[in-house]
Amino acid sequence: MSWYQTEPVVSLELVDLLGVSAEAGVIDVGGGASVLVDALLHRGFAHLTVLDISEAALQASRERVGADAPVEWIAHDLLTWEPTRRYHLWHDRAVFHFLSGDEVGVYRDLLHRAVAPRGYVVMATFAPDGPEWCSGLPVTRYGADQLIEALGAEFMLVDQRREVHTTPSGATQPFTWIAARRVGN
Repeated sequence: MSWYQTEPVVSLELVDLLGVSAEAGVIDVGGGASVLVDALLHRGFAHLTVLDISEAALQASRERVGADAPVEWIAHDLLTWEPTRRYHLWHDRAVFHFLSGDEVGVYRDLLHRAVAPRGYVVMATFAPDGPEWCSGLPVTRYGADQLIEALGAEFMLVDQRREVHTTPSGATQPFTWIAARRVGN
């Protein structure tokens, strides 16, 4: 839970910048216990999906927002999940940087299947000067150009941000954020 924040400020700023409609289909991958779903529900979003490997994290969010909230909760390993629809916005705060080798290609292929034409990606990873390890696992650190390159030629950078996040334990973690638009099919 070192990534946890009480308000998803940068995520919401980038959603606003992209002009994502409250009627858009949105998926938050690795969203587990994140409060992004709460903020989007508060803004009137009605087609939300939260995917996380942890059923317990999803249950905590489900209990927090209420059973009648218009959210599809998916407990699954992202890299073996098969989307059944396309989303207008793919949000990933700190899943991608845990991937390496062939996993990056699997993620990119999944992203291309799941994001609608002219859809968007909002993503955060550890910045080049960020930690090399998180939660006992090695991570890959990215700048904005490296992230766009990793996503493939179908995505164009719209905006980039740097955020220095303070963890609940008081440590600081620099993040690279991107907002990208899908330009291919």
